[in-house]
Amino acid sequence: MTGNEYGFDTLAIHAGQEPDPRTGAVVPPIFQTSTYAQDAVGSPRLGYEYSRSGNPTRDALQECLAAIEGGRRGLAFASGLAAEDTLLRAVCQPGDHVVIPDDAYGGTFRLFSKVAENWGLDWTAVPLHDLDAVRAAFRPGHTRLIWAETPTNPLLNIADITALGALAHEYDAMLAVDNTFASPYLQQPIALGADVVIHSTTKYLGGHSDVVGGALVTADDGLGERLAFHQNAMGAVNGPFDAWLTLRGIKTLGVRMDRHCDNAERIVAFLQGHPKVAEVLYPGLESHAGHETAAKQMSRFGGMVSFRARGGRDQAIEICNRTKLFILAESLGGVESLIEHPGQMTHLSAAGSPLEVPADLVRLSVGIETADDLLADLEQALG
Repeated sequence: MTGNEYGFDTLAIHAGQEPDPRTGAVVPPIFQTSTYAQDAVGSPRLGYEYSRSGNPTRDALQECLAAIEGGRRGLAFASGLAAEDTLLRAVCQPGDHVVIPDDAYGGTFRLFSKVAENWGLDWTAVPLHDLDAVRAAFRPGHTRLIWAETPTNPLLNIADITALGALAHEYDAMLAVDNTFASPYLQQPIALGADVVIHSTTKYLGGHSDVVGGALVTADDGLGERLAFHQNAMGAVNGPFDAWLTLRGIKTLGVRMDRHCDNAERIVAFLQGHPKVAEVLYPGLESHAGHETAAKQMSRFGGMVSFRARGGRDQAIEICNRTKLFILAESLGGVESLIEHPGQMTHLSAAGSPLEVPADLVRLSVGIETADDLLADLEQALG
């Protein structure tokens, strides 16, 4: 089942999820097993021998991931960072170089600066919306990868996927795009020129804050095979129940994203007019530096909103502590609205580095509750 045959919501509900052939169960079963009986010595049934190497529930998720991202191969992992680590080790070697965003997610920055760097991988952080800066950072023969987030976390900057893909391929490098903030419903990086898409499936794909996972989706079969080998060799796979929960979340991704976007747009309009808000960061605003690019490559602008408190760090923290419906918590993309102070929470690992986020920044993951209730909560929290 591919995107050439069916629309997005149909793929999200049906790809990899045919009724069980033995019982007719409409929802495929959870294959909660670690190993499989073989028909004879060295003859695994349907290729299944051990669940690190393959599991029917995980395979269903992987097929669905490939379908909704318009890719050739989907691979599921225990977390988004497990997917990222597997990608780096599969396509890079010690001595290679990667170009990353200068406002990358804190966990990604930690992976590069504290893990990959010790492995011998070099990296340069640049503003990916500045193609001249990206080109200047390239080291011909050594740069293997441009690592993009768009929108970025938490500053919501936008990178031009098509332009970055063309630049990477000019130097025989690859483009990886973290599509977590947008989701495949709003943005299709492979169709725009990316070689591989990254997800924390914990976020919008799972959508209910009840499962941790990650994913890679490739544009071609060859890269898919390389990554599948490393997925098995490194072993950071998700379990069957986690795969099933993620599949269940994906079924409603489209309708949820529409509501996330609706609510976010109303909240942005409210924040723009509030005297205690110095700046609203949202790519749907025409004043946003990346708005034109975002409008070209996204169908809508997402459910993530950041803003800067006019009163600085202390006021930003006070706002986070005063909300009642917005839950003070890390992560994002669930049905419930979350609020956080990135400098002290999700991006603390970037403190003191060039990727440190502003101290007055507040990040909202706008949920799908009644919009008027969310607006009232923010109004009382801002005071």
